[in-house]
Amino acid sequence: MKDWRKAVIPLTATVRDAVEALTLSSVQIALVARENGHLDGVITDGDIRRGLLAGKTLKSPAREVMETNFFTARESDDPAVLLATMRERDFRQVPLLDADGCLVGLRTLMDMITPPKRDNWVVLMAGGLGQRLRPLTEDCPKPLLSVGGKPLLETILGQFVEHGFEKFYISVNYRAEMVEAHFGDGSRHNVEIRYLRENEQLGTAGALGLMEEKPEAPIFVMNGDLLTRVDFPGMLDFHLAQKARATMAVRSFDIQVPFGVVQVDNHRITSIEEKPVHQFFVNAGIYVLAPDVAAAIPKGNYLDMPTLFSQLMDAGETTAAFPIHEYWMDIGRKQDFDQANCDYDMHFKGMPQGR
Repeated sequence: MKDWRKAVIPLTATVRDAVEALTLSSVQIALVARENGHLDGVITDGDIRRGLLAGKTLKSPAREVMETNFFTARESDDPAVLLATMRERDFRQVPLLDADGCLVGLRTLMDMITPPKRDNWVVLMAGGLGQRLRPLTEDCPKPLLSVGGKPLLETILGQFVEHGFEKFYISVNYRAEMVEAHFGDGSRHNVEIRYLRENEQLGTAGALGLMEEKPEAPIFVMNGDLLTRVDFPGMLDFHLAQKARATMAVRSFDIQVPFGVVQVDNHRITSIEEKPVHQFFVNAGIYVLAPDVAAAIPKGNYLDMPTLFSQLMDAGETTAAFPIHEYWMDIGRKQDFDQANCDYDMHFKGMPQGR
């Protein structure tokens, strides 16, 4: 069972502090409490994502995104009754209070039930050449590079397996035989693995045209060179709630201008801002597509995900951005590879692999 105490933050905390608490505790909630144990509010992944979309930053006070109207229970409450309530009201976490109203524990749905099996296909893109990582990738495809003592793609697979996903496609091209030999049919992980064999590079969306069967549920597509703790079930729920045709995970990316920026109107200075920081959302390489969107991708044509999203937007279809705050590393360069190995134990040690 995860240590809920790592999720406790003070009223003076920032949104960044809440994100760190979510990461360290792995209970997907931050508990804003005073020194005497009084619980003032709770912060979930969704609260943070909504705050980021509304213009809040990681430096904003956590109380600006916290929820003050929340459900609690007593430590002595019947677990079966509490579980039924959590399922009925769709609660993933419930704080536990003592008779004086002080925080004494946390119940999480993940600890109380086995994750449901999911029918959604997951497509992992593992066919890239990994040119920026040479010479590491001269004899080994990037997704099989060892990070934290195991192949990167194995950690990605384990992340999905942990949440009940069990149907996978892996797109392969460069050193395809090595990827297929390592993962086989997936039986070692108690999952089903099929392969999308690209005779030529088809892009991050084009490989979906090679799928053997038309999906009946939304599908995940993820680059095979990412190390992340993104909440995949949460992203799927968000996609469905937004009634989106396609959803893209996005990350906040800040750029600081190293000079004072001067605003001028007809030769007159109207304002001076010293070294301003501009915030953008950038593509994080993780997507959810409606089943018919994936099924409509033609076989054998090059297509990348940004182009697919642009086509959907041009057609007036709903596309959604899912802001992520969890650990995320794109292993594209040698320094990223080294950093990922340093980070691995903190974020992934002890993670379940298979069932």
